[in-house]
Amino acid sequence: MASNDNTKLLKKDLADHFLACAKLGRYLTIENDVRFFITDDFIKNSILHEAAAMAAIYSKDNLVAEAALMPLGGTLSTMDGNGREKYERLFELIKNETLSDPVRARAKNIIDSRFDFNEIRDLGAQLGSRISPARDRYKNFLTIIKKLIENDIKSKPFIEEFRNFTDNVAGKLDFGIYSFCLDNMFKNIKISKDVKKLLLIKLLSFPNLIRRELLSNLLSQPNQESELIEFTNKTLNQQLNPESVVEIILLKDIKMRRLSMDVINSLGQPNMAL
Repeated sequence: MASNDNTKLLKKDLADHFLACAKLGRYLTIENDVRFFITDDFIKNSILHEAAAMAAIYSKDNLVAEAALMPLGGTLSTMDGNGREKYERLFELIKNETLSDPVRARAKNIIDSRFDFNEIRDLGAQLGSRISPARDRYKNFLTIIKKLIENDIKSKPFIEEFRNFTDNVAGKLDFGIYSFCLDNMFKNIKISKDVKKLLLIKLLSFPNLIRRELLSNLLSQPNQESELIEFTNKTLNQQLNPESVVEIILLKDIKMRRLSMDVINSLGQPNMAL
């Protein structure tokens, strides 16, 4: 990860940024909004504990939420006195308030173990055992994309490969990595418009939260092909209900810096935190 990304991860207002993401019902992003948080960010960087706690409570990605416990628990295992009591209360808060059932169960196990370091280490091992096969599957899918670019696979078989890939990694691959993969396909000028349109049609059947992030990414990409933008807007209006379309457009405008959270609140727009 680039050093300027690391600086962003360490800023004191990262916890406030996570809260803003949660209010919008979004996956957590780094502060400049250029990408989503992934598990590696908590394993390889010194994240402020307030931000890690926010991530454990509000992350829509269970893998990221579980990874956020690691810097918190690792610190607790070496603490005593008032500092330890503070973090014990923080874990109780996470257990009671988190949106993630796996995080709730894991936080309870850590509390019940009296913050035994072995419990924290086990969390890292279990995360790794789930993430590693999914990332291997992702690397395999990248070779399929390469075949598509080189015209060694046709559009329909490719879409079937995409469907299988999505089914295989659901809940096991960081959403940030999955999103990065989709974004790059939509940006790649060597991938035909027909394939991109078929991908778009597939995304319409995704859960609302995931669909909203991926389609607003497509619409907000700089220098995106006008024909694809036009097709996307037309398809959204034909296939989705008006409220879902408004949510996608609002999030697109936020990503393009046309709107802020404060403006959305002042407009009294439909709640996006679904």
